[in-house]
Amino acid sequence: MTGYRVRSAEERRQELRDQAAALGVTEDYISTLVDTFYTRVRAHPVLGPVFDVAISDWGPHLDTMKDFWSSVALGTGRYSGRPVPAHAKHRHIQQFHFNLWLALFEQTLRDTATTPEAATFFMERANRIAQSLQYALFGLESLPVD
Repeated sequence: MTGYRVRSAEERRQELRDQAAALGVTEDYISTLVDTFYTRVRAHPVLGPVFDVAISDWGPHLDTMKDFWSSVALGTGRYSGRPVPAHAKHRHIQQFHFNLWLALFEQTLRDTATTPEAATFFMERANRIAQSLQYALFGLESLPVD
């Protein structure tokens, strides 16, 4: 026997919540992370204009991003959007923007995360999300070669 255990969706969500709690990841921290990050995005010389074209009302976008990261980091299920179509409609988004986004996100995590492990927890997820979006938007050639 390999020790493999089938877990229910609720058990997986609870394990995620327990892991996040152990790292100090809370709804309050997610709110701080999102607010800080997007303040930096808006001030960024390259990313700011990209987002300004895409987002006219920042309040709802920030709320959506808080729901998104709450779902990703805490398994709350508050986000029910469709990120690929949301990004695909913005033809001005270029592949290199993802690297800038990830670097800024990582710096924001370093500056705000409760622990280095919490920063790693978010970056692992952010990297997977960015890779998935790049694949959807730009195809196989967007994937890194190992």
